[in-house]
Amino acid sequence: MTIDATAMADFYATRHGVMAARQIRARLAALWPDLTGMEVLGVGYPAPYLRVWREQAARCVVITPAQMGVTRWPASRLNLSAAAEEDSLPLADVSIDRLLMIHGLEHAEAARRMLREAWRVLRPEGRMIVVVPNRASPWAYLERTPFGHGQPYSAAQLGRLLAGSMFRVERRDMALLIPPLGLGKDLSTADLLERIGRRAVPQLGGVVLAEAVKDVAGVIPLMQGRRRLVFAESR
Repeated sequence: MTIDATAMADFYATRHGVMAARQIRARLAALWPDLTGMEVLGVGYPAPYLRVWREQAARCVVITPAQMGVTRWPASRLNLSAAAEEDSLPLADVSIDRLLMIHGLEHAEAARRMLREAWRVLRPEGRMIVVVPNRASPWAYLERTPFGHGQPYSAAQLGRLLAGSMFRVERRDMALLIPPLGLGKDLSTADLLERIGRRAVPQLGGVVLAEAVKDVAGVIPLMQGRRRLVFAESR
């Protein structure tokens, strides 16, 4: 079942949402510490995470799958977000340096086509981080959070899917080692639990992260039909 953008925003406004975003952002920043001057695309519901690179990048753009609804990014500036079909991104070929896909792949109606579109828009040296719910984690089975919706993956399953879509996985990571219930009273407690979990049960992270590079030996499939684009309304 797909969770819509409004429900995503509601979750990330809660204490649990703030804590979850903090832990995942820390891993993203470790994987990509400096994106100065780059064109960055977020696909899915990436708004809580793109802030890691917003001040570095030349541009940070959000595309939300049409079935998820329209979101707005960034909240306080000129809108740089749109909704589009998951397999028909409204971007030119080889126009993006870095792509973050979060709250996207697990909801895709056609995951391989979605990844092929990511391949198309990435530059030859482009890289992508895909974040998906971990099949082995209790986070994947609690529908009160966005991580309990859609298709969860193991690290091996995600790796095979990326390889079959003309990507090569170079690094893997886990985040959300904090339990989905009883997270503690403050962010420092959550940080401590996350560090303990990374040492004790790293395989039980709530999300799997995979950094993949574009395999330039692949061939872009022929895309049919018009690309449909819906912009968020300015307020």
